[in-house]
Amino acid sequence: MGPPRGGVGVGVGGGSGIGVAMVFLIVSASSLLIRLPLVARARLPNPTSSSYTSRSRSRALLLLPASSPLRAYCPASRRPSPATCSAAYASSSMATDDNPLLADFDFPPFDRVEPTHVRPAVRTLLARLEGELADLEKGVQPTWGKLVEPLERIVDSLEVVWGTVDHLKAVKDSSDLRAAVEDVQPDKVKFQLRLGQSKPIYQAFNAIRNSSDWETLSEARKRIVEAQIKEAVLSGVALEDEQREKFNQIEQELEKLTQKFSENVLDATKKFEKLITDKNEIDGLPATALGLAAQTAASKGHENASAENGPWIITLDAPSYIAVMQHARNRALREEVYRAYLTRASSGDLDNTNIISQILKLRLEKAKLLGYKNYAEVSMAQKMATVDRVEELLEKLRAASWDHAVKDMEDLKAFAKESASPEANDLAHWDLSFWSERLRESKYDINEEDLRPYFALPKVMDGLFSLANRLFGVSVEPADGLAPVWNSDVKFYCVKDSSNSPVAYFYFDPYSRPSEKRGGAWMNVVFSRSRVLARNGSPVRLPVAHMVCNQTPPVGDKPSLMTFREVETVFHEFGHALQHMLTKQDEGFVSGIRGVEWDAVELPSQFMENWCYHKNTLLSIAKHYETGELLPEEIYAKLVAAKNFRAGTFSLRQIRFASVDMELHTTYDPNGSLSIYDVDRRVAERTQVLAPLPEDKFLCSFSHIFAGGYAAGYYSYKWAEVLSADAFSAFEDVGLDNEKAIEETGRRFRETVLALGGGKSPLEVFVSFRGREPSPEALLRHNGLLPVAAL
Repeated sequence: MGPPRGGVGVGVGGGSGIGVAMVFLIVSASSLLIRLPLVARARLPNPTSSSYTSRSRSRALLLLPASSPLRAYCPASRRPSPATCSAAYASSSMATDDNPLLADFDFPPFDRVEPTHVRPAVRTLLARLEGELADLEKGVQPTWGKLVEPLERIVDSLEVVWGTVDHLKAVKDSSDLRAAVEDVQPDKVKFQLRLGQSKPIYQAFNAIRNSSDWETLSEARKRIVEAQIKEAVLSGVALEDEQREKFNQIEQELEKLTQKFSENVLDATKKFEKLITDKNEIDGLPATALGLAAQTAASKGHENASAENGPWIITLDAPSYIAVMQHARNRALREEVYRAYLTRASSGDLDNTNIISQILKLRLEKAKLLGYKNYAEVSMAQKMATVDRVEELLEKLRAASWDHAVKDMEDLKAFAKESASPEANDLAHWDLSFWSERLRESKYDINEEDLRPYFALPKVMDGLFSLANRLFGVSVEPADGLAPVWNSDVKFYCVKDSSNSPVAYFYFDPYSRPSEKRGGAWMNVVFSRSRVLARNGSPVRLPVAHMVCNQTPPVGDKPSLMTFREVETVFHEFGHALQHMLTKQDEGFVSGIRGVEWDAVELPSQFMENWCYHKNTLLSIAKHYETGELLPEEIYAKLVAAKNFRAGTFSLRQIRFASVDMELHTTYDPNGSLSIYDVDRRVAERTQVLAPLPEDKFLCSFSHIFAGGYAAGYYSYKWAEVLSADAFSAFEDVGLDNEKAIEETGRRFRETVLALGGGKSPLEVFVSFRGREPSPEALLRHNGLLPVAAL
């Protein structure tokens, strides 16, 4: 996805690569307690709105759990009129307050939250939670009911509200919302620090850990206790007086800086617009890209813009940027767009350079306050790996990928010469994607743009849901109208088990909206499965997720026609969502992706990508949106053959990201004479065949590590890729055409990897599924790099 994708509420990556011996997976580590929202309570959309028909109301109500009190207000069997339902709803105790963020809801009121609601809601909530925390500390006892359960309720209350606001900022950004978040963010951080540094709570968890009842606790509960103890230490609970005050100042400042970093990237991406009126300047751009560029121009006031005659506006949003880099014959245009993309947020008022420097200084200072040598050690304290193991992994990957990447570049230069290209003897960075695409088309007779009509979003989603049904025995049904949404393009779904009972829900926001939505793709938690937070007689509260992508939107009367890479991205994010939604863990702190070590959390997402190359799966989704024609089998064979095209290059790309991340958080001295760009150039010498431009400032938009959860953790994509490839090999072992065996293996995957959440260590979960510890052989084989890696 151009730059690394976002995901798991932070980022999602991927990219080809190779694995190494996984002896180091035996390293034990406490669980990572991912601080994500659990579940709130929701309301129905306005039953009197024109979009809320009696049919959609009835269908939506049928998707509610049987215990939901909303059924009592508008029972589907009676098919009440909208007015009747509205009156009953308004008179109920669940009627919303003036501030929707403080209302009693089953699903967040995304459609009603305005920036003006943020300040009063957050401040009112924090005042209440301060009282609840004080009461908990006064009466705290080292028992589950007197410690963990009330703590989960406090954490949930804040994260539901803040999670709603934070999500809206990511998908519906505005200056007013930014200002409101900036105002209350210090108060929110202050409360989180107060909670994380609570000595009575910390001491109570230690008392549980040291009690005679410890061995009677379930493994999930033991992991919660150990994670809470470790997290309290990393939150500064052991610091006193001046050290604690300094720590808290650092945390406040880091929150502001990472927020500003993200805003600058979004603003810099939005800032670049190139208006083109001469069609010769965009020669080579496919019809979908021209249509998108004209649609963008129309949205900017060029009312008569058309794909055929323009004008066209090129942006740095992924669908536009990638189309130019891969297809524009105008080399000057490619260079201009590439340089703009590479230098985003690196100059003027949006320059992130100083912000990065401050972030690194503060992270290092924080690490030393906590007694660590560097920030990477802080990060590793809650992961499977260690700094040494990560560096060992990355170097083995780099060494095994280098020769392949050199050969990739030689092949590209030779092909450009054969094509009589004037730039063949001087290929630059803005030429690589263009000539790679031409070489791929020549070598495999595949034109990705010609494939788009076979990958219409509705059909892709149908095929994805069908795969989930075959593998995991769940059905996914549209539930539009049941939950409020933030944009009319957002879809809402209900996931049901084999008994037709709802087990989870999720939102899907597929399209790029560069004016208000940050780039990348991600899955995040709305609510987690939780026994403690169940209500109305239900045994648990059901999980809810959102999946967010930035793919090509519909153009004109055509549906969203996807590139194959966009198809892979949707499968990837759905893998994350499945682990969250299909968990059977009822302890909220370790259900779904919560409590899963960060360097294992990409396993289900990367696992799902493999199915894009499975013949029956791909052919089930690849149908021409107009004719219904199936994707020809010979094209499927070419897609599979092209899977490892330039695998060495793509592997090195990910290794560069991971290596510079690790170096900046281990040996780099942010107070020294070297700049962050000096470090990146040194890393690039070992990880990039074509040296980067002197003005390469990609670090200024590297949101994964400076505004997401991947600081000293970007290596996780490669670590988890070994696990995911080996997991998929279990299906290969039983035969991908053996439907019965595939179903049985899929159910086992569901009952282990998807069901156990953070209640067991990732290594134990993997062994429960695979019957042995991980092996890198499958990844080496999948990436076509086994011979080199085996030397």
